[in-house]
Amino acid sequence: MKTEVRSNWSNAVLVCAKCSKRVGGGFGPKRRTALSKALRKHLHLKKGRKGVAGVLEVKCLGVCPRDAVVIVNGAEPRTWHLVRPGADLDEVAAAVGLTTL
Repeated sequence: MKTEVRSNWSNAVLVCAKCSKRVGGGFGPKRRTALSKALRKHLHLKKGRKGVAGVLEVKCLGVCPRDAVVIVNGAEPRTWHLVRPGADLDEVAAAVGLTTL
């Protein structure tokens, strides 16, 4: 039995799924896509462990802002970002440290 599994991630970003559902998309070119999927597509990340970084949806982070999605960089857990629908994905990626991929 394996006790460890390797990944190519240099970074992991957590996105609150409950906030994404409450906002109802709001990201991407047509503003209908969830933040996690829009970020993955915008940064051209591969799926699963083969990508350079991981963008993961987690159940609830407990902040629950109105009209925003909570996003956390796993390497910098002290800073949580609130992302409004329609935000520029380049700015979001830079804020959570995904620009040096």
